[in-house]
Amino acid sequence: MNFNDNLRTFSQANLRECQLKQLRILQEIDRICRKHHIEYWLDGGTLLGAVRHGGFIPWDDDIDIAMRLEDERRFEAIAPQELPDWLFLQTPLSDPNSKEPITKIRDITSLYIERGDNFQTDYVKGIFVDIFPFVDYPDISRKWIRRLTKGISKSHSILHHTHYYSLRAFAEFFYFGAKYALCSAAWAVVSRLGKKNRVSDVPYLNGRGISFDKRAVWPLDTIRFEGCEFPAPGNPDSYLRDLYGDYMTLPPEDKREFHSVFILPQMVAGNGDKN
Repeated sequence: MNFNDNLRTFSQANLRECQLKQLRILQEIDRICRKHHIEYWLDGGTLLGAVRHGGFIPWDDDIDIAMRLEDERRFEAIAPQELPDWLFLQTPLSDPNSKEPITKIRDITSLYIERGDNFQTDYVKGIFVDIFPFVDYPDISRKWIRRLTKGISKSHSILHHTHYYSLRAFAEFFYFGAKYALCSAAWAVVSRLGKKNRVSDVPYLNGRGISFDKRAVWPLDTIRFEGCEFPAPGNPDSYLRDLYGDYMTLPPEDKREFHSVFILPQMVAGNGDKN
């Protein structure tokens, strides 16, 4: 067994404790959203886990939720005053050194390391819940949605990745800068045309080009997840088929994704639940 295998074995032993801490984070988000009438719903693998397993996918180590972009902005304005002191709202503004553009609620008493994390850079690296902002999508073919959003997402990711001075970095800056501008301009044009009956992540976060029929999302319903009721798309079957296809078939064991490299659920004394 090599060193990375040892890390994985250690993290898998801590998986359930990590999941339960993520559940407590979700419960805090839910409390704030209910108090301030902010709409959100379970998304991605979290919704899949609720439908297929009644809770976490057994090998999953994160929670995903979604909000409309305007609701996410309201949440970001309210959350710092509402969150307990063991949680931190991580955004590109609140934690500029963080490596991702996704808004996260982080537990500051834990450690969660993914591929690409940098110990030389100072940013919060605790267990988290991801919040994905959703916007309206134009009524164009799925092929063109995928082509444009993948172009925007990939270019955005490369342009915001750490670069070192080199001829390749110089060329990438101009090539992907031009690609980002072209795809963004095309997206702006098609977004103004016709009806908008679909929704999905803001384009720079939508590398897979997935979108959902609004009728599959609204009106929202609730679903049971780890013994608690949380908001969910009104038609989770349609939502999950758009996202995964045949979502009820378990993937082979070698395809069961484990996001983290290392999980330490508790770094300080206490259980991290101060309220």
